[in-house]
Formats: sequence, structure tokens, C-alpha cells
Amino acid sequence: MDRVLILDGYDDEPAGLGVPPYLDVYARYIAGAVWYLDRSVDVRYVTIDWARGNWNEFLRLARESRVLVVLAGIVTPGKYLGGEPISLREIELVGAVVEGPIKVLGGPVARFGYGAAGGTIAIPRSRFRRYYDIVVTGDVDLVVHELVRNNYQASNVSPGLVHGDYRLINEFAVLGARIVTQHPNYGKNLIVELETYRSCPRYVSGGCSFCATVRYGAVKYRDAEAIVKEVEALYRAGVRHFRLGRQADFYTYMALDTGKLDFPRPNPGAIEGLLRGIRNVAPGLETLHIDNVNPGTIYHWPRESIEVTRILMKYHTPGDVAAMGIETADPRVVRMNNLKVMPDEAFFAVKTISELGRVRGENGMPHLLPGINFVIGLPGETRETFRLNIEFLRKLLENDVWVRRVNIRQVLVLPPTPLWEVASDVMALLKRHEEYFRAFKYWVRRYFDHEMLRRVVPRGTVLRRAFTEAHYGGGTYARQVGSYPLLIYIPARVELNKWIDIAVVDHGFRSVIGIPHPLNPNTAPKKLLRLVPGMSEDALNKIMARRPFKSNEELKQILNEEAMKYLAVNDEETQQTKPNKTLSTSTSN
Repeated sequence: MDRVLILDGYDDEPAGLGVPPYLDVYARYIAGAVWYLDRSVDVRYVTIDWARGNWNEFLRLARESRVLVVLAGIVTPGKYLGGEPISLREIELVGAVVEGPIKVLGGPVARFGYGAAGGTIAIPRSRFRRYYDIVVTGDVDLVVHELVRNNYQASNVSPGLVHGDYRLINEFAVLGARIVTQHPNYGKNLIVELETYRSCPRYVSGGCSFCATVRYGAVKYRDAEAIVKEVEALYRAGVRHFRLGRQADFYTYMALDTGKLDFPRPNPGAIEGLLRGIRNVAPGLETLHIDNVNPGTIYHWPRESIEVTRILMKYHTPGDVAAMGIETADPRVVRMNNLKVMPDEAFFAVKTISELGRVRGENGMPHLLPGINFVIGLPGETRETFRLNIEFLRKLLENDVWVRRVNIRQVLVLPPTPLWEVASDVMALLKRHEEYFRAFKYWVRRYFDHEMLRRVVPRGTVLRRAFTEAHYGGGTYARQVGSYPLLIYIPARVELNKWIDIAVVDHGFRSVIGIPHPLNPNTAPKKLLRLVPGMSEDALNKIMARRPFKSNEELKQILNEEAMKYLAVNDEETQQTKPNKTLSTSTSN
């Protein structure tokens, strides 16, 4: 039996995320591309984290395969809890030591080059041609499809093949859905990316100077019916968490005048049809979130954008984030880099989403909040730029405009972007402004983020259905599943891979401190009981001396009304909360 082995080194792009617990489209499309031709082929999926821990087993699988596909590419670098992306050394090592199969390198790393971190120049993809038989500069699923169709003759396959439309992708997506069962997060907190369209509507003006997404060419929309069929296949395979993240701007899905206007008019009817279709075929889904929203769309088309927001809140699940690439609050930098919005336009967009979406949902989070992205190192940037960025964020605080998170990254210079031609100038600018960058980042984390978290998730907020992901020191990290889930630190080692409810008791810079809710006074460690709001030292000592308690009534003799909200004697069953299986309903803040 022929085998195609997929090694997922993870990807992170402006439109697409594939670091666990997220699974992007690449592996699913590849599996479908192979099974479209031959259902008997053994398609195996493994992650780079698994390969690191099972190196000899990985080498055996690879050497016994006809094709090895390595996927990689961090275009928008970040910090990750669920996995460690493949390194440059590992990409080259795999290509050098694996013998036998046809070696294919795909994903953003093969299309745009290798970017280790923001503030660097990408390593050109040509470097990898000495290690891999095919370095895919087009669509990796289509290249693998042609490789299998040509009886595994690599010389007959062009590495630059691209889909002209979605006809084959739609077939691949449905057939490849079952590859999710091989993902390490399957049956836990796995969330899959769904593709709605390619490129960016701002293609007509060239797009932002630093962005690779627009380099995919003219926008091609994917029919809602095809997306819904893919969701149905994924749902049948056991997926319950979905992210409509593979687009430059969710609000411009099927937008009117695409290809004519830099900011085409949103099409609320098409968006509602898509979301309704997803809900119909996945009635028990637990997460339905989006990713990117262009603030310029909201500014230029406020009425339609408000309608889209209300439609989204009708069908999605709470805790959603509309990530907005504002990039800078300096008008000069906006003009020089063909960015999306001026500062006053950005403020309008952020405020609009905040006012509509801040109503709290049943999982404890606001329904829909803006996310803000800043990019440092763009041409035209000066010391004044950082002051303007701070003033923009101060204005949000002063006007009580809620923001879920602020991402700050130094620009990564990629070959297909206009910045590639002035890469040395960009690197010099980044070095010159390193001190300003660090000071700005510190200010945001220390003063803006901390205060914003206190508003978005006040002390006492109960966050439902958080998944315990990792131990850190003497504590545990947990997150709800979502587009940009809030990081929760529990100051005790809680069993991993469990769904629990958590009460927020304190706030950090970018995360919150929480305790399991309700907390069992008979078994909880003293350091967790001490964090219970309203817990006095005298009450704490009495609990430690008198436990175990037989009833909550007995506990009430010691605790005040506030503290009793967070404890329950018999909490074992309540910790295994049930997923929401109905349309989300809004409740007042």
C-alpha cells in the first residue's frame, strides 16, 4: 500500500493559523487531493512536536512512504502554548536525513521564505531546494495531487501549480476532513480553520506594503454551499470547534464591487446564508468564531457593517474577536505604506464593534470584541509614531472602548512584498527604534492591557468550559476554545485535558488568574482557597481546621455571602460542564 506522510511544522499567516490546537487547511486539502485519486493510499498525519519525541518512529514512517510532505511557515510570528513551530534547522535536517520518499516542502515557507521572527528578513525559499525534491511555490495540495496522478514522477510536476478556482478544493476539503482524527488535539480542544476566500479586496490598490496575503492575486470567493459541505464533513468526523479565519476580512465575504473598490460594500445576506448553513449542519458545535476584519470596511460602510455584526452575533458563539490590522496611529506611516485607515477612522471602527459586541455571553466572555494589531518598523516611522500609538490606546481607555487584545510585532520582510526592495532600510530602522519598540510594548502590557482585562473580565467573572492545557511551575494554564482565547493561570497543578469552569480572581498583563468554579472546600489546596473573593484569613483557617464539610449549609456558618458564590461541597459533577448546543443568546452585562 502506498503511503503519503504529512509532517505538520505549523503555519501562522495573516489569513490562517495552524499551530495546535488550531488545524489549518493545508493537511486536510492534501489528504483530500490524494484520496480524490486513490482512496486506498495510506495518508498519515503527524506533527513536528510528535516527531521530536518519536524521532526513530518518524524516520521509519518517512522512509517507508512514497511521499513526505513537510508543511511550515510562520509569516506573523507569535508565542504559542499548544506547539512549537518547526525551526530552520529542523526543516533542513528532515530534508537531509530522510531517504526514500519524494520530499515535498509546502506552506508559506516554500511560497514566501522562512521567517524566524518579526524584525528579520525572510530566508529565501531557494535555500531549501538542496534538501527537497519539490519546493512548492504554488498550492501544495494541487502539486501533491499531480504527483500522485503522474505515478509519483516528480520530474513531471510543476512546483508552481495554482488553483484557478475552488472546484477541486471543494472536493479535496470534504474528502480530507477525516484526517482530523489523526490530530493530537482531536477529541479535545481541536479547532479547524475554514477558508472563505483568497487574497485581499485591497488587491486593486496593491494592499499594505508589508502584507503577503494580497500577493495571492485577485480575490476568489468560495461558495457558501461548499463551505457548509466541508463543515458537515468535519462535524461528522467529530469536530466541534470552527474558525472562519482564512480571509483578509470576514465582513467582505462575497462583497459587492469586489475588484473595483479598495473597500467593497459588505453583503450581509451572503454572510447570513453562510452562518445559517453552518449552524444547520453542525447543530451541536461549541465554537464558531471569525478572525480578520478590515477597520476600513467598517468606516466606509457603517450601516452594512453593523448589520453584519448583528448577524454574526446571532449565529456565532461568545468570546469572538474581530482582529483589526490598524498597524499604526501615525498618518504619515499610513500614507507611505498604503495602510487601511487613518487614526480617527480606526477609532470609529474599534468603537463600533465594541459597543455592539460587549454584551456578555453564556460562556462568560463578551460576544464580540475588536482585536488590534500594530506593526513596528514600517517606512516613515519616527519616535513620534510611538507617542501617537500610545495616545490612540489612551483614547480607547478614556472612552471605555473595550478591546480583547493588542498584538505588537516587528515587521517581517518577505520577498513578494514591496518592503523586500528596501529591506536593508527597514532593518536599519528597526535597529534604530529598538528602544522605542520595547518601551511601547511595556507601556501597552503594563498600563493598557492590565486595565482592559479588568474591564473585559472583572473579578468574579465565571469563564465556562476552559480546557486545561499545560502545567507551568506549580500551576496550570487553561483556555477556552476560540479565535483568540484568554490565557488563564490556575495557581495549582490541575489535571490536564479537562474541561472546567473558572472564576477570575486577579489580572495580569495579558492573562488572568483563576480558580476552578465552584471550588470544593474539602479538597482545594489552601493557596487556592485564599484567592476566593471575600475569603478572610479567619474563615480560611476555620475551613482548614473543620474540613471535610458534609453540606453547603455547614459551610455557610463560616463564610460570608460573597465567598459562598465560589465554593460548593459537592462539585465533582459541576466541573464537567455540558457544551452549548443551541444558538447563542445575549444577556445583559
